[in-house]
Amino acid sequence: MISKFKEKTSGAINIAKEQYSKSFDFARIQNEKLKDKIDLKIQKKALLNLKAELALRQKSIEDYTDEELEILISNEKKKVIDSLKNKTLVAALAFLGLDFLI
Repeated sequence: MISKFKEKTSGAINIAKEQYSKSFDFARIQNEKLKDKIDLKIQKKALLNLKAELALRQKSIEDYTDEELEILISNEKKKVIDSLKNKTLVAALAFLGLDFLI
């Protein structure tokens, strides 16, 4: 009688462990998908900014080598990320009512 009870409870515990690990896997997968979407949006914004900057310089993408373009795009990505950080900080300070620090 006791052995049957132990078997059933151990089976239930194993099922609970599997569901628990699956839920964390789901959260991790969704987190990675969200990061990928954000990275893609930042990449697109950086590329758009780079095209605008090249138009101001009266240059085209074909004027640069692949390595030079990678450097230019990475610099633009850094600018976009810094801009997002600044906007987030200003929004957080405004939300807290600390607009005198802005």
